[in-house]
Amino acid sequence: MDPSEGTTPESHSSTSVYSKLQRIAELARRMPDAALTTLAHHIDIEWLREAHRRTRKDGATGVDGQTAAEYGENLEDNLQSLLDRAKSGTYRAPPVRRVHIPKGDGTQTRPIGIPTFEDKILQRAVMMVLEAIFEQDFVDWSYGFRPGRSQHQALEATRSQLMEMHGGWLIEIDVQSFFDEIDHGHLRAIVGQRVRDGVLTRLIGKWLKAGVMEDGERRRMTAGSPQGGVVSPLLANVFLHEVFDRWFEREVKPRMKGAVFAVRFADDILIAVQDETDVRRVMQVLPKRFGKYGLRLHPDKTRVLDMRHPWKRGGRPGEGRTFDFLGLTHYWGLSRKGNWVIKRKTAKGRLRRAIGEVWKWCRGNRHRPVDEQRAVLASKLRGHYNYYGVRTNFRSLGAFYWTVLRAWQHWLNRRSDSRAMPWKRFYRLLEHYPLPKPRVTHAT
Repeated sequence: MDPSEGTTPESHSSTSVYSKLQRIAELARRMPDAALTTLAHHIDIEWLREAHRRTRKDGATGVDGQTAAEYGENLEDNLQSLLDRAKSGTYRAPPVRRVHIPKGDGTQTRPIGIPTFEDKILQRAVMMVLEAIFEQDFVDWSYGFRPGRSQHQALEATRSQLMEMHGGWLIEIDVQSFFDEIDHGHLRAIVGQRVRDGVLTRLIGKWLKAGVMEDGERRRMTAGSPQGGVVSPLLANVFLHEVFDRWFEREVKPRMKGAVFAVRFADDILIAVQDETDVRRVMQVLPKRFGKYGLRLHPDKTRVLDMRHPWKRGGRPGEGRTFDFLGLTHYWGLSRKGNWVIKRKTAKGRLRRAIGEVWKWCRGNRHRPVDEQRAVLASKLRGHYNYYGVRTNFRSLGAFYWTVLRAWQHWLNRRSDSRAMPWKRFYRLLEHYPLPKPRVTHAT
C-alpha cells in the first residue's frame, strides 16, 4: 500500500513544515550565540499553506474588509502572490484597523488592533520561524505566549517555589505601557543578535512602521510592538528576554546571598528573594536596567512585599500581606492539616468584573428563550471554573455561582407580568435548566 494514500495536501504540508521547524530549532540550539542569516528559503508555498491553516478564520476584518472566506476563494493564487511579494521586498504592510471595545466595568474602553487577514498569514509564517529559534533561548521561568505553556504553570511555579524557600521578600515589577513603549531601535538590535536574514528583518521593520488606521486617519508608530499582530507577543517576549531574563540569570542570581527566583508571564514579572539585603540591591538596579532600553517602571505599582513564612513573623499571617498575580490573590493560610501554605483566591477586581459582565449580559438578553440563556450562562460559569478553579478558591467560586443565579432571577423577574420569575418559580426552573455548580479544575 502506498504510504501516501489517505493523506491530504494539508497533512503533507504540515508534516513538511514540521520537519523544517525541527531543523531550524536544532540549528539554533547548536549555535546559541550565532546570528542566523539564511532562513527565508524555508518559507515556501507549503509553509504559507500551513500558516493559513493555523490562522483564525473567524476574526474581524482589517482595513481592506476582506474576510477569510473571501481570501480562501482563490487561496493558491493569493498565497503565491503573497510569497512572491514577501520574497521580492514589494510586500506593503497595511496599517492595523484600530477599534475600541468596552472594558469589564463598562465605563472605559481599550484599543485593539485588527490586521488584514493576509497580513495575519504572513505574520504567522514569520513567527513560526522566529519561534523555532528563540524557543531555544528563552528561560524556563518565562511562560507568556509560548507553545505548551500556560498561566497556570506560572501560577503553580510561583506558589511552589515560594513555599519551598519558606517565603521571602517579593518584588512586583510593573512596566509602564510596555507594549506601547518598546523602542524599535533596541528591538531590531535584539532580534538581530539571532536573526539577520534580510527578508525577515525587512518584514519585521515594515510591521513596526505600518501604524494604525482610526477614523479614516493613518497614524505611524514610532514605538511599541505591532498593534494586534500575530508576531507581536513573540517580539515582546524576545525584547523582555534580553532586557530582563538573561540579565537576571547572568548578572543578578550569581550575586544574591540567599535563594532567589523569578517568574514572568509576558510583562507580568515577579522576583522572590530570601535575604532582605538582596532586595535593596535589586531595587537599586532595576530602574537603571529597564531605563537602558527605554522602559519605565511604575513608581507605585513596582513594590516590595513581605511574604515571609508566618513563623518568621511570630506565627501570624500579617495584615495586607497578599499579592495579585495573573488574576489570583496569593496569601499565607492554614491548610486543613494545620500547616502554613500559600493559598489563592480570585482577585477582587477580577471577581467584580466577571460579576458585572454577567449582570450586563442578563439585562440585555432577558427576553431570549430560557434555554438559550441557560446555555450561555452555563458556558460563562464553566469558563470561570476552568481558570479560577484552584483548590483554595472554593468560596470565591461559590460567590460567583450564587451571584449568577441572583442576576438571572433578577432580570427574568423584570420581564412582563405574565412571565415574571419570583424565587419560588425560579427554583423550579433550575430543576429543568440547571447551571453547573462550582468545581475545582486544578489539583494544585
